[in-house]
Amino acid sequence: MTSSDPSAPGAPEPPSEAIKKDHGRAGRDLPTAIGSAVVLVGAILLSLLFWKTAFMAIVAAAVVVAIWELHKGLGAKDIDIPEQPLMLGGVVMVVVAYFYGAPALVTATAVTALVIMLWLLRRGVDGYVKNATAAVFTLVYVPFLGSFVALLLSEGGHNPAFGLDVDDQGVRGIITFIAITVASDTGGYVAGVLFGKHPMAPVISPKKSWEGFAGSMVATIAVGVWLVSSFLGGDWWVGVLLGVIAAVMATLGDLCESVMKRDLGIKDMSQVIPGHGGLMDRLDSLLATVAPIWLVLYYLVS
Repeated sequence: MTSSDPSAPGAPEPPSEAIKKDHGRAGRDLPTAIGSAVVLVGAILLSLLFWKTAFMAIVAAAVVVAIWELHKGLGAKDIDIPEQPLMLGGVVMVVVAYFYGAPALVTATAVTALVIMLWLLRRGVDGYVKNATAAVFTLVYVPFLGSFVALLLSEGGHNPAFGLDVDDQGVRGIITFIAITVASDTGGYVAGVLFGKHPMAPVISPKKSWEGFAGSMVATIAVGVWLVSSFLGGDWWVGVLLGVIAAVMATLGDLCESVMKRDLGIKDMSQVIPGHGGLMDRLDSLLATVAPIWLVLYYLVS
């Protein structure tokens, strides 16, 4: 007879899921996650402090890593997107968006999409539509949306001088964008852990609750009003609008990422960020919020 004690000699090994550390309602290793977040935020602030154009190198690197993660994740469903043209085109899109603006970004996106479709012709007919569709989706989801960060930073011009210029509208826009998105994630996380009882989308993301969404909304509106009024010199109601849009879009971005991972049958896109999983697991909210934030700031804040 086999012993029921898992520690007994000859007992079967417990499944890996059973021996994973339980992090409680937090759902993650908080010390590791906080440490990783501090390193990432530090790298961003240092790049802006040293030379704001250096921040574009971080954005370009993030685009490359995110494309690699999506290639790896999509492979679980036998979808093989072409990494090389996507990575090269993605970096070009970020660069031209920063130096030449939105029209250049649109042109670079269209050219990259055409190159991708031509690139896939070399593989033949089998799987062409599936792989081309996934590749164009990746192109829009990662480098195109990510390039709005470049558009946002370029609002203050391309100052070649070194050092942080807090009067630079581009730098202020980036700080506002990151702060309000972090506020959404943090407010939702805290409210969800403390008060979450009513699931928002139990099939997609069981831990996401309406209480968490309310926490996101309160946090983004508060941070939005504060930053727009005191930091950007805009009207307070623009901060409210920015907060509402950020909370809604960040939540939708997180849900879309959860749907993708469930469809692909994976838990995380990768493990490149200790305590957080993959880079795409952190970029989902940022990618979803950056375009509407740029739009609001561009037209409503001088």
